[in-house]
Amino acid sequence: MANFPFTAIVGQEDLKTAVLLAVIDPAIGGVLVTGHRGTAKSTAVRALAELLPAMRFVEGCPYNCEPEAIAPSCPHCASLAKPKSRARPVPVIDLPLGATEDRVVGSVDIERALVDGVQAFSPGLLASANRGFLYIDEVNLLEDHLVDLLLDVAASGVNVVEREGLSVRHPARFVLVGSGNPEEGDLRPQLLDRFGLHARIRTLHDVEARIEIVRRRLAFEADAETFVARFAREQAKLRRRLASAIEKRADIELGDDALQLAAKLCDRLGIDGHRGELALARASVALAAFEGAKRATAQHVAAVAPLALAHRLRKDPLEPAADDERVKRVLAEATA
Repeated sequence: MANFPFTAIVGQEDLKTAVLLAVIDPAIGGVLVTGHRGTAKSTAVRALAELLPAMRFVEGCPYNCEPEAIAPSCPHCASLAKPKSRARPVPVIDLPLGATEDRVVGSVDIERALVDGVQAFSPGLLASANRGFLYIDEVNLLEDHLVDLLLDVAASGVNVVEREGLSVRHPARFVLVGSGNPEEGDLRPQLLDRFGLHARIRTLHDVEARIEIVRRRLAFEADAETFVARFAREQAKLRRRLASAIEKRADIELGDDALQLAAKLCDRLGIDGHRGELALARASVALAAFEGAKRATAQHVAAVAPLALAHRLRKDPLEPAADDERVKRVLAEATA
């Protein structure tokens, strides 16, 4: 079944920018998307995968290894002399809300233990998500220990499983995207801080935009093939732009003015630790690459500051403004 085209999504620029930046540089640390129900959160994530070119994978590898750069920790490919490869789409794996830890990280293969009498590892969702996306809807309702585990693996790129005498390490590099409705519960602050970017999505109040959303959704449901073809040119243009940004990101220079503004913002906002500056630096470089610039400047830092810093602020019950509005206010003061 066809996915709704990414370029057909009306509005929600923060959401689209955040996921694009996380794809350009997965080291940013994933994206948390919160907002009202029915605001295209899951639609954007599933549509994004179709913008990426097909990737080559080792045939038969449950960990999606790259043929030209097999991970030393891969239990399947480490002993292969000449692995065969094939091209297929980038994986987008949904993590269901009720998933157990064994389902997520992997467990002992009970069938092989009973039939063959040997201990074997059954890969979990983290293995399937390697080199792709792991999407968690309602991440704020997921058990805290699972969120901790996912963030640790996303940061290290390796999943370590020790079960009933088995000890397995396998590659698990993925872009973690979580979404949720804050009215149904918040993530703990220390977990919020681990996400690189946080896009707050609000229901659009422009009447014409709301009308266009309904028109496009109804057109897609009536004839998905025709609707997708209608946006094929825009999709191809964005696909080329994204591929170019991924290729050029490593060559982008991070200017001193960008670093200075990043440090000044984090200091004035009272943000603990230094993950804020790192997220700002990486996101501004990714944005510069996406825009075709050769250097990330203070303007790029200013553009990504609300996405990278708003969720890291200390809660102030006396502050009436929303977190992203606080960041914009301090940003205006810092650049005046």
